[in-house]
Amino acid sequence: MDNENIPSEDQVHDLEAGIEEEVVEALAADEHGRLADLIQPLHHADIADLLERLGADDRDQVVDILRDDFDPEILTELDETVRDHVIERLGVEEVAAALQELDSDDALEVVEELDEDEQQQVLEAIPLGDRTLIEEGLSYPEDSAGRLMQREVVTIPTFWNVGQTIDFLRKSADQDDGQADGGENELPTQFYDLFVVDPTHKPVGTIPLSRILRAGRHVPVTDILETEMKLLPVTTDQEDVAFVFRQRNLVSAPVVDDGGRLVGAITIDDVVDVIDEEHEEDIMLLGGVSEDDLYDATLDTTRARFMWLLINLGTAILASVVIGLFDATLEQMVALAVLMPIVASMGGNAGTQTLTVAVRALAMKELTPTNAIRVIGKEALVGVFNGVLFAGLIGVVAWLWFGSLGLGVVIGLAMIVNMFVAGLAGTTIPLALDRMGIDPAVASSVFLTTITDVVGFFVFLGLAALFLF
Repeated sequence: MDNENIPSEDQVHDLEAGIEEEVVEALAADEHGRLADLIQPLHHADIADLLERLGADDRDQVVDILRDDFDPEILTELDETVRDHVIERLGVEEVAAALQELDSDDALEVVEELDEDEQQQVLEAIPLGDRTLIEEGLSYPEDSAGRLMQREVVTIPTFWNVGQTIDFLRKSADQDDGQADGGENELPTQFYDLFVVDPTHKPVGTIPLSRILRAGRHVPVTDILETEMKLLPVTTDQEDVAFVFRQRNLVSAPVVDDGGRLVGAITIDDVVDVIDEEHEEDIMLLGGVSEDDLYDATLDTTRARFMWLLINLGTAILASVVIGLFDATLEQMVALAVLMPIVASMGGNAGTQTLTVAVRALAMKELTPTNAIRVIGKEALVGVFNGVLFAGLIGVVAWLWFGSLGLGVVIGLAMIVNMFVAGLAGTTIPLALDRMGIDPAVASSVFLTTITDVVGFFVFLGLAALFLF
């Protein structure tokens, strides 16, 4: 094999080397012909990445160049804020035409993020059949299986054999639609399983596409179907959907309505997006920022971060009040002011480690009421053990630095107490918030920082006031 054809590690997950720079240069020089030559051969996901990286004016130029041959799949790959900008540039009619070429789940993903007025305009421009599917999808709860599923599924009746099924698939592909006993059945763009349904359109089993291809034509489908399947109600939260896929190693799963009838299917490509979205949301919320923070306007970003910073200001003032209670103690020994941040900082970092593990475990459903006490106990013990180790280190440092054995003992004891509290708080806070129905990723860090700061300052200065003066 020619080594020159092997992509580098960067090329595996990024735009082809130099393309982005060339596009920027062509935009600056108003060379639209060159721009078209550079952009049109790109994969739709790479074009989406490119649009996200460009400024608003440059983005408009690229959209205008792509307008006559715009790949609808680009819309599904864009960040929500950038997608709104692109949709506004394309116009209602072109967006409506693009949505008709997408699978129902992808079309719904685009429509559900639009403002109510834009949403109505786009829906009115879509033919009745497609519009009905999208409107039905919008009736399901946000972030549910009903919003995530694609309506195009392959269903076959229980009395067919493999030969009839294969002939059906081929005929449906030729005609771009097909029909089983369950009714009209348009083939999805890609699928992994066939769903065997009874006369009431309730799923009785699934057949992987690979198994159909390996079986003889005369074999009844009931002989090769898998009856053990995970049915997902339309109201299932998308996080739970992702959990089921991970636990069962699924590539697709049927979605049923309240009556148990098959209404759609979720495939692994959508679940990968959910996993990425949920993890991104948790990481961003831990920092007090929104998912679209990178692409939002300056004022919107400022407004979104302000409330979080305001809360942090309040907690900082609380910690300062605690320090103020010991102002006389601080005046007698300046060394306390020098060493005080160490105790709070170590507690905060230890608590953040525990908090990160706990929030992830809750999201992955690994931390439950069954094992909560054991996990809390373990993290508290880890805090104590680390506290003892670091107490010895900082105690010796303080003793040698300021020539006071008593000061070394005091900061060592404060370190043990605060590290213990950090381990305890890092697990109990997210558990308590989860029990109250509050997303632990949103509020845990504020409470944790407040506790470790207040406890760290209070214990250190309190012990100093008791034993050093």
